[in-house]
Amino acid sequence: MNIINSTNLRNNLADALKTVKRGKYLLVSHRGKIKSAIVDIDMLEDILELADSEYLKSIKESREQYKRGEYYTFEEVFGNI
Repeated sequence: MNIINSTNLRNNLADALKTVKRGKYLLVSHRGKIKSAIVDIDMLEDILELADSEYLKSIKESREQYKRGEYYTFEEVFGNI
């Protein structure tokens, strides 16, 4: 895990943000306990989507449709662009 204490984060913010920008995350500790996290915006969006039960339900349904052969090919959707 990538853990940084709040003092080191404050003193090395630019380096910490570079770490997050490379697709990683940082857990921020204060007085030895993890209190928060810093994540890349893409990861945050993924987390928020996965927390949505309707979104997860639609993924499950889509996978079932695919298994049943209920899908369109690239050519059917876009033709000869």
